[in-house]
Amino acid sequence: MTTSPYRVVNPATGEVVEEFAPATDAGVQQALAAADAAYRSWREVPIQERAKVVHRIGQLFTERADELAAIITGEMGKPLSQSKGEAEFCTDIFEYFATEGPALAADQEIKPIGGGRAMIQKLPVGPLLGIMPWNYPYYQVARFAAPNLVLGNTIILKHAESCPRSALAIQKIMDDAGVPAGVYVNLFATHAQIADIIADPRIQGVSLTGSERAGAAIGELAGKNLKKAVLELGGSDPYIVLDTADVAASAAAAWETRMENTGQACNSNKRIIVMEDIYDEFVAALTAHANGLTPGDPAQEKEGTFAPLSSRTAVEGLAEQIRDAVDKGATLHAGGRALEGPGAYLEPTVLTGITENMRAYREELFGPVAVVYKVSSDEEALALANDTPYGLGGAVFSTDPDRAARLAARLETGMANVNTAAGEGADLPFGGIKRSGFGRELGPLAMDEFANKRLFYIAD
Repeated sequence: MTTSPYRVVNPATGEVVEEFAPATDAGVQQALAAADAAYRSWREVPIQERAKVVHRIGQLFTERADELAAIITGEMGKPLSQSKGEAEFCTDIFEYFATEGPALAADQEIKPIGGGRAMIQKLPVGPLLGIMPWNYPYYQVARFAAPNLVLGNTIILKHAESCPRSALAIQKIMDDAGVPAGVYVNLFATHAQIADIIADPRIQGVSLTGSERAGAAIGELAGKNLKKAVLELGGSDPYIVLDTADVAASAAAAWETRMENTGQACNSNKRIIVMEDIYDEFVAALTAHANGLTPGDPAQEKEGTFAPLSSRTAVEGLAEQIRDAVDKGATLHAGGRALEGPGAYLEPTVLTGITENMRAYREELFGPVAVVYKVSSDEEALALANDTPYGLGGAVFSTDPDRAARLAARLETGMANVNTAAGEGADLPFGGIKRSGFGRELGPLAMDEFANKRLFYIAD
């Protein structure tokens, strides 16, 4: 008997809670036909009417926030308060595009040199495939779905295998909000079926948030089949502290940022770069934070505890990266140990002394690991910050905002921040460069990714 890849495994206990059958090939064809047929009618619905439906989707995320939070805490181990906050943030995203989407998609008139009238129209392109990750099961779907539903595209959504309950909860919200049948279709597709879906001529684009490996595979399939792709992949964001009036407070803020979602965020501060005059005190403060935590149940969320990672596999992979660094001379100040037992717990970790011969220098550390580097100048901080295959986000902190801004302006990233870990909101674009992928989600740029930016010209 084979085990379905779509199953809920509680990361806190290792218990297999529920399994779901993957889609059949006939089911895939039904989803494609439904999305294609629905597109023919959905695109004809006035954009203001589509926006009203999207607004109702957003309302339901907050109305059902407690229920939704419990689902993902049980599926991937996010602390319950963070799970609820994620569901409520989805309301902001859907409401932003419901409110601003019609104006963002409005015709833009341009002046032809040779006379006549010309405008750029933003039109839907057709059915899209979304391949979404487990680390933010609602938020990731919201930022892909919201602008495209307003624009008039239809969606087939393949969620992470470990998040089937949250995938079905999203489908229920879509249905209850009045999204017509076929406009949003959840599909428990297999990897082989994904290739067939991308190759299908009815699909006009694919958006993936996930690992570099997954991004490379999907990007190859999309290119082979001449399909537009948006890829939001890994990150190893620099977090540069040039100076501070309060080292303890700055270290506490850096630690809180790093521990968000138990360190499982693409744009987390995975490389903390600190000026040498405050370095020792900063590392000591981080170490105290790490040593003060014990494993806890994310559904209970008691102070002084840490949550599990998403899976035991994730724990073992991260522990191996830490072990590689320590074996090659890095200093382990706290944590670093995978706890025994079926739960997916890894002690919060502080590492220094990372050098280029270690995996941790180039690879993303997806979990509760604070890596701290010591630098002696702004130029050294910048060189280290940019010495990475990734280019998602980055942040620079200083009591002199102009100094921080000058350095942040030179970061090779898709998002650069001054005196904040990240500028985040439904209205602020998200995305990266280099091996962090390409394309943008959220904000006004999101409406452009899967739009037919058509020239409409009328001669004199």
